[in-house]
Amino acid sequence: MWQTILDFFTAVPFLELILIFLAKSVEVTIATLRIILIGKGYRRQGTILSFFEILLWVFVASSVINGLMEAPIRGLMYSIGFSAGVYVGSLLENRIAFGKILLHVIVSKEKTATTEKIVREAGFGVTTISGHGKDDARTILMIFANRKGKEDLIRLIEAHDETAMIVANDVSVVK
Repeated sequence: MWQTILDFFTAVPFLELILIFLAKSVEVTIATLRIILIGKGYRRQGTILSFFEILLWVFVASSVINGLMEAPIRGLMYSIGFSAGVYVGSLLENRIAFGKILLHVIVSKEKTATTEKIVREAGFGVTTISGHGKDDARTILMIFANRKGKEDLIRLIEAHDETAMIVANDVSVVK
């Protein structure tokens, strides 16, 4: 039994297993970015990434499939590489932060003027809409911004008005 387990893990050189894992991780990271880019309207960049994605896929998948019966651990490393690629791709996309957002900031009437002022002084356009909340009058500030730096804008608003309700929505098409 122990020999079978040992044979499973040593049937392929360790370097080959690491290469399968890394190549699959890179391929899926590229695929994750491609899907997000195309969804956000960056078709040209997504198309370029697709070339490299499929190039990696062809070579890695064929290597794994051709040697799967002799060394099933190749399939295991391929699967782990896939999972790692999804995770790394989502982290990378979040860090790059492609696209735009629309923030809806709901503030009390008393805080409207100063909140609007600090957001505009930070370089953002603000559209205001009067509204009424559960108990009193409110103002909805609509702020269109890049996703990159969204946290800084939210912190700026929260530093001024900790009771502000902030909702962020991704915006995919802008005309």
